[in-house]
Amino acid sequence: MRDRLRLPLKYHDLKFGYYYTSPVRTFPTLLLTEGELFAMLVAEKAVQQYRGTTFEKPLVSAFKKMAASLPETVSLSLRDLDQSVSFRTSAEPIVNLRIFDTLAKATAGRQQVRMMYRKPGTSRPEERIIDPYHLANINGEWFLFAYDHLRNDLRTFVPSRIQSARLTGKKFERPQNFSVDSALSGSFGVHSPEGHYDVVIQFDKEVADYVREKRWHSSQKLRPLRDGGVELRLKLSSLKEIERWVLGWGGHAVVKQPPEVVQRVRAAAERMLKTSADQ
Repeated sequence: MRDRLRLPLKYHDLKFGYYYTSPVRTFPTLLLTEGELFAMLVAEKAVQQYRGTTFEKPLVSAFKKMAASLPETVSLSLRDLDQSVSFRTSAEPIVNLRIFDTLAKATAGRQQVRMMYRKPGTSRPEERIIDPYHLANINGEWFLFAYDHLRNDLRTFVPSRIQSARLTGKKFERPQNFSVDSALSGSFGVHSPEGHYDVVIQFDKEVADYVREKRWHSSQKLRPLRDGGVELRLKLSSLKEIERWVLGWGGHAVVKQPPEVVQRVRAAAERMLKTSADQ
């Protein structure tokens, strides 16, 4: 207690025991190393991404409880660390917090939801009745995995496209075999499996280092090219997101296979050239 918790203890020679030499207002019950304390600060910074969501209050409460359990004196300067770590997102999804709160509570409580949902490219929303299985934050954006009673199948919804949501009062049982990992197995993002595709993309030397520095997919394999570039091989179950990703490299990436992705990227590039020429 004296050496590890730094409590004001002293040995009493006459009473053969220890006593406090000054009042002890709090009793630190949580022992953290400097590395653990730094990691906790990083985690607290990460919580800032959830400001305004239904997760903010319990997360902040948990950090306050941990902070209260720490000794009053620590060997790290939290002020210095606070200036050393931060989280930034380039594009923050716009989410109706009231709707998001309804979805989060329904998912946790296994409650059925009636919602008005607008699909991309449509002007009017349509009513859906769903059993919300799982909320996931993928690459900074929220997605809801739910059983859609209209489609009689598992579907992925974007909360920012939900215009209204309310509980139906009915409960549901989440299937024991449901797993978000299985639902996204082989996907490059959030689209459900549609088949099996071997994707090969070659990057020039100008962006090769950026490609090497990240794990883009669990199946990825990299092969250096003679000109300093790099070849990326992926095994995917859906091609819906790979086209946009390739186009995002601005001409520094060339798709070698499969043929359907080669055609899509070529057609998209031609549309962009035509649009630019028409301006």
